[in-house]
Amino acid sequence: MIKTIQQAVLILPDIRSALNVGAIFRTADAVGISKIYLVGCTPRPNDQFGRIQKDIAKSALGAEKYIKWEYQKTITPVLNTLKKDGYIIVAIEQDKKAIDYKKIKIINKVAVIMGPEVTGLSKKILDKCDLIAEIPMEGKKESLNVSVACGIALFRILKK
Repeated sequence: MIKTIQQAVLILPDIRSALNVGAIFRTADAVGISKIYLVGCTPRPNDQFGRIQKDIAKSALGAEKYIKWEYQKTITPVLNTLKKDGYIIVAIEQDKKAIDYKKIKIINKVAVIMGPEVTGLSKKILDKCDLIAEIPMEGKKESLNVSVACGIALFRILKK
């Protein structure tokens, strides 16, 4: 049986590294993300003066030109709008309420949130999510680079 996602979006609150953001744009293009919401201090492909962010362009290799994106100062309006539009909100985060990301099967609208590497997603954000999923870690390190984790999660959740 083939399962398809009607529409998938990505939310990136406070991801500080432009190189990671660019890599995520490239992955988002590969899996069919329709839009990326850049929130807070997350760098944008073009700055407020319209100048190209070179580090994003370098790692995105042009994907930043094809994926729709929108900047928002805070995440709450984004989450409220997406929920109103029928999206299931999935956070990729280590949390006591998290389930294994391999168990997620969504065939409707989905919004995936990837948080900042050092601090992770806040409890306030996690409380607004429908699901929290984590990638189990078996080594000594307890986390992955955000762009790597994003690729692993998106390919598994969106491409069954």
